[in-house]
Amino acid sequence: MSTAVSREPSKKDPLNLTLQGQDIQLPVLEGTEGEVAIDISQLRKLTGAITLDEGFVNTGSTTSAITFLDGEKGILRYRGYPIEVLAQNCDFLEISYLLIYGDLPNAAQAAEFRSNIREHTLIHEEMRSFYDGFPRDAHPMAILSSVVGGLSTFYQDSLDPSDPRQVEISIHRLLAKLPTIAAYSYKKSNGQPFMYPQNRLGYCENFLQMMFATPTESYEIDPDFADALRLLLIVHADHEQNCSTSTVRMVGSSNANLFASISAGICALWGPLHGGANEACVNMLEQIVADGGDVQKYIDMAKDKTNNFRLMGFGHRVYKNFDPRAKIIKASCDRLLEKLDLDDPLFEVAQRLEESALQDEYFVERKLYPNVDFYSGVIYRALGIPVQMFTVLFAIGRLPGWIAHWHEMHQSPGKRIYRPRQVYTGATERAFVPLDQRP
Repeated sequence: MSTAVSREPSKKDPLNLTLQGQDIQLPVLEGTEGEVAIDISQLRKLTGAITLDEGFVNTGSTTSAITFLDGEKGILRYRGYPIEVLAQNCDFLEISYLLIYGDLPNAAQAAEFRSNIREHTLIHEEMRSFYDGFPRDAHPMAILSSVVGGLSTFYQDSLDPSDPRQVEISIHRLLAKLPTIAAYSYKKSNGQPFMYPQNRLGYCENFLQMMFATPTESYEIDPDFADALRLLLIVHADHEQNCSTSTVRMVGSSNANLFASISAGICALWGPLHGGANEACVNMLEQIVADGGDVQKYIDMAKDKTNNFRLMGFGHRVYKNFDPRAKIIKASCDRLLEKLDLDDPLFEVAQRLEESALQDEYFVERKLYPNVDFYSGVIYRALGIPVQMFTVLFAIGRLPGWIAHWHEMHQSPGKRIYRPRQVYTGATERAFVPLDQRP
C-alpha cells in the first residue's frame, strides 16, 4: 500500500531577529493551506536561547499531511476531503484507510482492507484472563489501555517500527481488536458473558452485537443505531495535533512499538479535558436533572463570574464560530431522540439547554454553541451505552488518526526523538548539609 506523500512547505521571506545584540535570520515557512510558521529549530544553536510556550499552543511540533482544521471558519478536512462529504458517503474503515494511507481506497483495496481487518477481530484466548484481574468497577479506559499495551506481549512478531510488513499487521490487529477489547470491558462491568465478534457483520454492527447481545437470545441491530455510531466514529477519527495524538507521536518517537504508543494515547484521551469531556457533559446533565431540571438556574450560574460552575459541552478551544462535527451529528441526535421517544428527563434537559444556549445573548456573543461532546454524549446515552464507556468509544474512533500520525512520523526523513526544553526556575547551586547538621 502506498502512502500519499506530503508536500514540503514553501519558503517565505525570513524573520530578522536581534537578541542580546546578535542579529540572526529565522526561516519562515507556509503550508498548503496558508498557515505560516517561524522555523526556530536552529534558535538555540545560534543564540543559546529557547522559546517558552506553555501547553505548546503556539508551537508546531511537526509538518503533517493528514488533517487540516481552521477554527475560525469551522473547517475540518481529512487528507483534503471535507468532513461533511466523508460523513455522508463513507464507512469508518474507508476513513481509516484514507487517514493511514493517504487516499480513499478503490473497490479492490477496500475489499482487501476489510478482509484483513476481519481476520484479526478475535483476541488471544489467554488475554481473556486479563479481565479476571480487574475489579468489576474498574474504569473501561484503564482496562483498554492495559490490554492494548498487553498486545505487544502476545504479538511479538509485529513490533519493529522499521519493518513495513510488521507495521501493517499491527495496524490491522489494532483496528480489528480494539472494538473487541472495548466490548469485553463492558461485559466485565455488568457480569455478562463475552460475545465473540461476528465477521459477517460490518464494523459498527459487530461492535454493537458484542456490546449488547447475549447467548440466550438473538439480538437485532437497529440500522439507525449503527449509522449513528458510524458518524460518531468518523467525526472523531482525527483532529490534528491534540493531546492524545501528540502523546502517540511523542511515545512513538522513541521507536516504541505501535501497541505501546496507542496505549499511551488512550491514557491521554482519558482526561476529562480531552476525551472525557462527553462523559463530563452527561454527568452535568444528570446533575441538573437531580436538581429538579431547572435549566435557567444553571445557565445563570454559568454566566456568574463568581461561580465556579462551567457548562460542559459548549464552545471549543479551536473552533471559534461552530464545530463542523457537531453540525453533522446534531441531525443524527435529533433523529434518534424523535425515533426512540424515550422517557428520560435527561434528554428533555439537554434539548432545553441547547435551545437556551443558542438563543441567549451571553452565549451567542461568546460563541458558546453546543459542541461535538454535547451531542455525542446524548447520542451515546440514547444508544444505551453507559457513561463510563463514552471515552472508550472516542478511542475507537480516534484510533485510525493515532495510527496515521505514528505512521507518518516514522516515514519522515527528519524524524527525531521528541525532547522539549524548559526554562528552569528552581534553586541555584546549594551547599550540601549532612543529615545530623540539618535544622
